[in-house]
Amino acid sequence: MKKDFWSRPWVLKVVSLLIAILIVVYIDSTQPGFLTQGENKVTQQTASETQTVKIPLQVSVDTDKYYVVGYPEKVSVTLEGSNALVTSAVNTQNFRAYIDLTHKKIGKHTVKVQISGLSNQLSYSVNPKTVNIDIEKRKSTTMPVQIEYNKNAVANGYKVGKTSVNPQKVEVTGANAEVNQIDQIVAKADLPNNIDHDYERQVILQALDKRGHQLNVVIQPSTAKVTVPISIASKKVKIDLDSKNEESNKVYSVTARSDEVTLFGDKEKLAKINRLKVAVDLHNVDSSTTKAVPIKLPAGVVRSDPSGVIVQIKVKDASTAK
Repeated sequence: MKKDFWSRPWVLKVVSLLIAILIVVYIDSTQPGFLTQGENKVTQQTASETQTVKIPLQVSVDTDKYYVVGYPEKVSVTLEGSNALVTSAVNTQNFRAYIDLTHKKIGKHTVKVQISGLSNQLSYSVNPKTVNIDIEKRKSTTMPVQIEYNKNAVANGYKVGKTSVNPQKVEVTGANAEVNQIDQIVAKADLPNNIDHDYERQVILQALDKRGHQLNVVIQPSTAKVTVPISIASKKVKIDLDSKNEESNKVYSVTARSDEVTLFGDKEKLAKINRLKVAVDLHNVDSSTTKAVPIKLPAGVVRSDPSGVIVQIKVKDASTAK
């Protein structure tokens, strides 16, 4: 009977099916990579994530008539939702934060910060939730640009020439009350200490009131090119050699390779100098030689070119010279 039972075809088919099922279960338990990876992918798509991003705060208002002050440039938006949606929103930032002032009148208001463009599958919070703003009448005017620089930074003996700025005039726009307080538009040149050459920079412009406080207005253009020419007067003068400490038993012949020098310094001081006396010390000079003698600068002179004089000294005994 047993032999007849196992020889039946359907019995072999059932046994083969059971063996196949056992093999699949075994493979699933020992090599879970494929199914686990699929499960992780689903988990990543549905997992909740929270991220905070700062975005510009836009203002909806008639900018031709009104000027708004008091609101922050950016607000913080915290997003919560699936990994994919949060990451996409943060990376693309295809949503915006804004305050709607289209139906507000002139004056101070507290308004709600609104968000648009976000997927309805994301939840969010914004900080701050409300902002205090002031709507004022808009005013534009054209004003000249003034140059300011730290005069004490200029090196001794150097003078500042005629400064220039480009552009010379700018357009200023802002709240009527702010624009009316402007005393001057200033281009501040921050000269480095002991500067001895021309200064040229592109600097940020500032609108200042009478007390020197900066005002909240828009300046167009916002920068200007400042040029501060710095130079020093110069003059060529003849050299007079003045021998010192000569020995009585010797005869000296002292000549300079060059008989003139260029002096740099205060223009008024230089005008009073026609010749420059250079002292040549002959102490312990017993034979003919060449000597470099430094130039002692007169009052008001900051440097000379050259800085010293090459002197040729010839020495003879007084007895031989006779």
